[in-house]
Amino acid sequence: MTAVMAFAACQNTAVNNTANTAANVNTNMSGHDMSNMNMSNADHDMSNMSGHDMTNMNSDQGAADAPYDLQFIDSMIHHHNGAVMMAEMVLGKTQRPELKAFAQKIIDDQTREIDQMKQLRDRWYAGKPEAVNMEMAGMVGGMKMMNSEHMKEWEQMPPEHFDEHFLNMMIAHHEGAVVMSKDAQKKAEHPEIKQLADKIIQAQQPEIDQMKKWKEMWSNK
Repeated sequence: MTAVMAFAACQNTAVNNTANTAANVNTNMSGHDMSNMNMSNADHDMSNMSGHDMTNMNSDQGAADAPYDLQFIDSMIHHHNGAVMMAEMVLGKTQRPELKAFAQKIIDDQTREIDQMKQLRDRWYAGKPEAVNMEMAGMVGGMKMMNSEHMKEWEQMPPEHFDEHFLNMMIAHHEGAVVMSKDAQKKAEHPEIKQLADKIIQAQQPEIDQMKKWKEMWSNK
């Protein structure tokens, strides 16, 4: 379940062309189709935008020895791809318009942040091996439920249970991104990474609070 992380993590910047963004999310950078979220084909669909198997919880070989900023970029891209995958499933399943809008915002924001991180990677680390590090602070906690068996069970839940389960998963996922970003604020070499980390925290912490409110409201009905 090797996936990549959360830059601006669900935030405030508007996407210039939502239709194009949504279309871009469905195709990963290796040409794997992500638009088919039928979890009966989970082993195929669980690959992220950089070709990583989302069910693989192992770090890339030598990742821990790579520059910290490269580890953060690749790991957060992986983390973000996981959020986009979950949000895509919500669009086709939830019956709550507010949750559907929230999921679309995650797709738009995190797809844009993935593009930003890729640009930084190309500028600083072009040609370097992938450095997804599952041992980075906050990485595993937000990804551990994204194995193919668990995702298949989630996809088959009735809508009321599906929504609550999404909140549980995305709260943990966002919290992981916040932990990663706080770590980057202290350890990153490039100011652009620190700025991105701050942006993620400022965007995702309010979203965590919102999801917790929904969880409490909907569980009491």
